[in-house]
Amino acid sequence: MRRKQAKIATDAVAFEAFYRRHVDGITRFLARRIDDPHTVADLVADVFLAVFDSAHTYRPRLGSEVAWLYGVARNTLSAERRRALRESQLTDRVSRRRPLDTDDIARLEERIDAEQPARRAFEAMAGLPEGERAVLELVVIDQLTVTEAAAALRIRSGTAMVRLHRARRTLKELPLVMEGTTG
Repeated sequence: MRRKQAKIATDAVAFEAFYRRHVDGITRFLARRIDDPHTVADLVADVFLAVFDSAHTYRPRLGSEVAWLYGVARNTLSAERRRALRESQLTDRVSRRRPLDTDDIARLEERIDAEQPARRAFEAMAGLPEGERAVLELVVIDQLTVTEAAAALRIRSGTAMVRLHRARRTLKELPLVMEGTTG
């Protein structure tokens, strides 16, 4: 698996295959958290650029390819949120975006609309401690296993299971919370 990761940094065909395998999942991950199609498109590109730049850091013993990728996506999203907090004017944000054509915007708006229930779940989860919320998001919303979520968050599987249990107990009235994988 490590060889496969290192290969995407040097082999355009391998990188394209990796991208095609995961672009929809990463787009869904970001569309659940961001409601602007321009930002979603930019962050998807940023995630795969970060993957390309850091493929040599992937260690299979620390988790699956998917867990590593979602860790990169979470880091990219966190960096974007920090950047957005520092932004002082909306016009500044708009001026740095690459223009999207009508089809791109329509597809991203459809994706954002489809993720509306997940965004409502995020609002309900906002009161949870960060650690519990992060595990719950990755397992319930993004459909990672508890083991993959633990690897993405760089915590032990047992810790992830405890956090997931606490989060589910707190939000037991929210039907979506009880869904997701447990292994």
